[in-house]
Amino acid sequence: MNQLPGLISAIETAGSIALVEVAVDARRYTATLIGVNEEIGSWHVGMPVRLLFKETEVSLAKQLSGLISMRNRIPAVITAIERGRLLAKIGLDANGHAISAIITTGSSHLLQLAIGDEVEGLVKANEMTVMPERSA
Repeated sequence: MNQLPGLISAIETAGSIALVEVAVDARRYTATLIGVNEEIGSWHVGMPVRLLFKETEVSLAKQLSGLISMRNRIPAVITAIERGRLLAKIGLDANGHAISAIITTGSSHLLQLAIGDEVEGLVKANEMTVMPERSA
């Protein structure tokens, strides 16, 4: 499970749906939370949280340009590549945060991925989960 530590920068709710923006370093990411409960009422701007998302939910792009509906674009550098027969695990450095993407091996060849390449990890907002940091 990928994790990025950050601070809540905005919360918008409508019924049982919430859009939570999280600042991670100088970048902002969005999580769409469906079926939220009363706990979110205690969340506030500036609250420390972790964004969680599965490696299989990260798509990769090279030289992406133009507009895209995905809210979460994570600039990163490839640090490792493990290609299997069907799937490839791509290790990424996202501004000092280690994350991974699992894509098809065919896609890794099509993109001609190599260690040191600059890529963007793409994650839909509904695939992000927000976990509040608990005080010790």
